[in-house]
Amino acid sequence: MTSLNATAPNGADREKAWLKILSGYRQPHMGRSAFELAVTLIPFALLWAGAWASMHFGFWLGMILIIPAAGFLLRLFMLQHDCGHGSFFGRRRLDDWTGRAIGALTLTPYDYWRRAHAEHHASAGNLDERGVGDITTLTVAEYERATRWQRLSYRLYRHPLVMFGIGPAWLFLVKQRLPFGMMRSGALPWVSTMATNAAIAVLVALLVWAVGLVPFLVIHLPIVLLAGAAGVWLFYVQHQFEDTHWSSPPEWTFQYAALHGASHYDLPRPLRWITGNIGLHNIHHLSSRVPFYRLPEVLRDYPELGDLGRITIRESLGCVKLILWDEASKQLISLQEAKARRIAK
Repeated sequence: MTSLNATAPNGADREKAWLKILSGYRQPHMGRSAFELAVTLIPFALLWAGAWASMHFGFWLGMILIIPAAGFLLRLFMLQHDCGHGSFFGRRRLDDWTGRAIGALTLTPYDYWRRAHAEHHASAGNLDERGVGDITTLTVAEYERATRWQRLSYRLYRHPLVMFGIGPAWLFLVKQRLPFGMMRSGALPWVSTMATNAAIAVLVALLVWAVGLVPFLVIHLPIVLLAGAAGVWLFYVQHQFEDTHWSSPPEWTFQYAALHGASHYDLPRPLRWITGNIGLHNIHHLSSRVPFYRLPEVLRDYPELGDLGRITIRESLGCVKLILWDEASKQLISLQEAKARRIAK
């Protein structure tokens, strides 16, 4: 194992050195990828069927299977996510069609999402490039210049009930049914979205025909909403934490923003598995072509990466109140902190 300090003596060189180091972990293993798909898709189908059987035979306690089913649907999205980066099978065509197929289950049009997510990776932490694939974040100065209505709208948007309740329902059930944000970006977002909608319609029709409309809604809607809320929460805490990084060019650089603007969400081992190791988000942002199942290898070989942006579950709960970027202290702060600092001036 190469020592980072030996390869990069100063900060800028050290960040660039990580790209070279992580390139050694980018090769996926076809058999492992196929295995990961099987151990995610099959349990999801079995849990869904088990929840239906419980409802059908009146064993209502069995409806608790909806919760692990939501976990496996979330994991399917993480596999789709790796397909979008070309890191799941490592073959563009196979990754794309796998991602498109999974999209019918996750309600996420693959090509439309892949383009938006690529923009997020290219501009994360860049104050001049906010708005695509990100949680909307205002600076303290921008918030203070805003009108009363704009401030109220922003506070409502960042409220936990909206962010993790209404937001996921809007995103997965409504917003992703049309290529919002890419209406004028050519045919691909439209084709991707409409094809996914058609596949969803066929799948829904088959399930409604097989189990009935009410059982389908009682089982599948909570699964989608729970998985969606969990997914939005993960995305939120991966970038919205106190010591995250935002800046404008030329201060902003991709490597620094990846390492310091994305968190290491240190989850218990079962949650790491069900979330596809996405908590190792700083490593993922620095080298998105590393397959999700190889991210722990990177952390094992270079444990110093685990200390960058590390937050625990308990610490992550406090991130919800941090909604403004303070350019003076270079931290995310709460509205109360912003008010106190304004009064102190």
